Parts: sequence; C-alpha cells; structure tokens
Amino acid sequence: MHPKKLKKLKEKKLAQKTIEELFQRAEHDAKRANEHVRKARNLMMKYKIRPARTIKRKFCKHCYAFLKPGVTVRIRTRPGHVVYSCLACKKFMRFPYHSRPGESLRKVR
Repeated sequence: MHPKKLKKLKEKKLAQKTIEELFQRAEHDAKRANEHVRKARNLMMKYKIRPARTIKRKFCKHCYAFLKPGVTVRIRTRPGHVVYSCLACKKFMRFPYHSRPGESLRKVR
C-alpha cells in the first residue's frame, strides 16, 4: 500500500479511538459533555467516520447536545419505534426497533 494511504488509515483509526474516548468522557463529565460531543462530531466529519449506532443515540441530531437518559433526554417507547425527546431543543428523534429478531422493517400485505 502507498505510504500516504497507510498514514490516512492510521489517522482514521486514531480518530476513531479518540471519538470513543470523548464519548466516555462526556458520560462522566456533565459540564463539558456538549463540548466533547462537538469535538467528536468534528473528528467524524474531518475523517469521514460514520458513527456507530450506539454513538448516534448519544447526541441530539438537531442541537448536538449530549443525551443522558432522565437528565437531558426523555425516552418513550411506541409500537415499532423508540422516541427520544431532547430537553435542550425540545425536538425528537425516532429509532425503529423490531419486537422479534427475524421480523422485517415493513409488514407484507
């Protein structure tokens, strides 16, 4: 592999590790949580890293605030999806779920 490509891959792996560390810090440090999320988002955009499903659900898609259940987000379940209501910007996000592991997203009529 070309040395430039190897360097890019190393940088991307290091950025991935840093993103995970920033979200761990955000969970423990409530005062600086939003700052950690902002830094992690900037790294994701810079290195074109798609956030994992677990990370996607840890910050608001509208105001990018760190979401801590019971403190900054209200979580409600509805048939077929979970609703996250951000208490900072008053907007909500829906995440689909399946009651059974083999069930498809859409029911066949």
